[in-house]
Amino acid sequence: MQMGHVGLNVSDLGRSKRFYLDLLGFEIKAESEKFILLGRGPQILLTLWQQATGKHAPAQAGLHHLSFQVESMADVRQAESRLKAQGVEFHYDGVVPHLEGAASGGIFFRDPDGIRLEIFAPTGAEGLAAPHHDAPSCGFF
Repeated sequence: MQMGHVGLNVSDLGRSKRFYLDLLGFEIKAESEKFILLGRGPQILLTLWQQATGKHAPAQAGLHHLSFQVESMADVRQAESRLKAQGVEFHYDGVVPHLEGAASGGIFFRDPDGIRLEIFAPTGAEGLAAPHHDAPSCGFF
């Protein structure tokens, strides 16, 4: 078994569409007035559904965060620059490793509805300080 796609409820489909296309580089695979199927290449990876009436509620049961893996730390830093240029706020100051001493690491931020997102690379975070010494960085934002 492997993951197919993830569906997210959003409060403003147009705003979320711009965020995921312009800032995260997804491509539209199909869309209507109520949903958008997004992906890269032939795969559908994410669906956005115009069904939410408010912001994401992290304290409620459901999605903790959504993580996107890229090939290299250079790709993470490119995404970081693109997001910062558009005023996206980050949970940590720049790239952090997943754990103290880990090679993998990334950036942690939220989409327009407050859904927690991560972009990471499997290597390139060696030598960076982890924000939490005893737990994964992705667990506490």
